Amino acid sequence: MIGNLKDLTINRDGTQNITITVKADFRETFDELATKEVEVTIKPYSEHRRLDINARAWVLIDQIAEKTGIKKYDVYREAIKDIGGVSDVICVKDIAVDTLCRNWRDRGEGWMAITSPSKLPGCTNVTLYYGSSTYTKAQMARLVDSLVQDAEQIGIPTMTPAEYEKLLDQWGRKIEKKREKADEKK
Repeated sequence: MIGNLKDLTINRDGTQNITITVKADFRETFDELATKEVEVTIKPYSEHRRLDINARAWVLIDQIAEKTGIKKYDVYREAIKDIGGVSDVICVKDIAVDTLCRNWRDRGEGWMAITSPSKLPGCTNVTLYYGSSTYTKAQMARLVDSLVQDAEQIGIPTMTPAEYEKLLDQWGRKIEKKREKADEKK
């Protein structure tokens, strides 16, 4: 749900009240949860990519896999590793590495966990790559750009830059329309 922080007050007992304005009808959910303890997560909003861009990526992945004989998900994973800003490196106690890696990879095909030695005794560095389902518009654009370059290098015809920009623009307009509809429902 998208919203804005409006106010923060601190009570005498040290508890804090946060006022949030939301852009959707929250009445039913509020009524359902008003008497329960809830978990709250607040983070900056980021626009996620549109399915047309995702479809474009998978068409390219499929074409590259067909032409090269590389498995489709291997093409996908290598493309993810080639772009920046879609991974974190953490240092983990050796005893927890296998469990972390298994649980991370269980999230989907693009969720990779790659280990490397740590300078700390009893620890391993783990690079955690996020699957493209979590990517912002900019991250997804980098993934598709990388796939386009790979496709062109092996002679696969690709979308023109103008056609690609049109897809990105359509994505932006769709997000704006969703916001307008949410504002109208208020």
